[in-house]
Amino acid sequence: MASTALAEETPKAAGATDLAPSARSAILMDADTGTVIFEKNSHDQLPPASITKIMTMLLTIEAIDSGKLKLTDKVRTSEYAASMGGSQIFLEPGEEMTVDDMLKGIAMASGNDASVAMAEKIAGSEEAFVQLMNERAKELGMKDTHFANCNGLPVENHYSSAHDIALMSRELLKHSGITKYTGAYQDYLRKDTEKPFWLVNTNKLVRFYSGADGLKTGYTSEAKFCLSATAMKDGLRTVAVVLGEPNTKTRNAEVSSMFDYAFGQYTMKPLYKAGDQLGSLKIEKGEVAELPLTATQNYSVLMRKGAKSDEFRHELLMAKEVKAPIKAGQSIGKLVVYQGNEVIKEFDIQAPQDVNKAGWWKLFKRTTSNLFD
Repeated sequence: MASTALAEETPKAAGATDLAPSARSAILMDADTGTVIFEKNSHDQLPPASITKIMTMLLTIEAIDSGKLKLTDKVRTSEYAASMGGSQIFLEPGEEMTVDDMLKGIAMASGNDASVAMAEKIAGSEEAFVQLMNERAKELGMKDTHFANCNGLPVENHYSSAHDIALMSRELLKHSGITKYTGAYQDYLRKDTEKPFWLVNTNKLVRFYSGADGLKTGYTSEAKFCLSATAMKDGLRTVAVVLGEPNTKTRNAEVSSMFDYAFGQYTMKPLYKAGDQLGSLKIEKGEVAELPLTATQNYSVLMRKGAKSDEFRHELLMAKEVKAPIKAGQSIGKLVVYQGNEVIKEFDIQAPQDVNKAGWWKLFKRTTSNLFD
């Protein structure tokens, strides 16, 4: 995933405080780095309704990536999972569906039954799965959140915030395959059976807003109308979250306005593309004396349209002395981006590979070689 930085003042400082006037809470964020473009009561702890399922999908996708699950694995529906009310795909006790179909049912139809069936498949019980949800929330820095179930049905002590929902939305979007589910407008379950079930995405923006491909709607009488949405244009991916909207029309209109603001006011200035040479790092007493550094991702600056690109500069600051051994992923320096004389972003640069300490014979040969050189 690309890394970006925000240049210029944030819209909240520029007077863009009316982007979501009807929402109880809202946030607009650059998806790559989590840079906040606009926010309103973004840390208020509120019922998230079915937006909860973003965490359910995240843990499912992570289980797939780790090899614990396959998309073709069958998930059996328990009596408890089949008993869920509200939005559902009408799973019957004992019915089996693939993980792939369960994800469709969760992402598009907001299936409460599919969410519980998936939770039981991964953790053995919904209770154990909810524990995993809260642990993952803590790892992501979601300080305004506590989950009490996996689907967002009304229950005591179940809350989140627009800010935290944006954090878990960003994390889910790191798994590029998820938008195949969240961005589809319609599909079928049980297609070749006597009881085909037509899925229509509860998030109408994926059809009516160009570039929108997710993520999750939510509604309960307490939470009102909620949405965590994402859209991408010209290399810029944004996440917009609104909670407590009065109706779907207002919810969709205000999120569309947030997207319009981001895409209309901001653009991307690339610094490095993945694969570009960044420089090299000298390693003291390492098996290799020098380590070439290559950009493992795209580095960009999010800048206001109309800003002068020559106002920006960047420099690579490496540690002066790095001694072996070093581990892949170890922090070895930073890429610093300036606007004028002000630092607007620092990117951590990590070692691309392990470098073990050299043996005495190799060090001796290197020393003598340097003497002759």
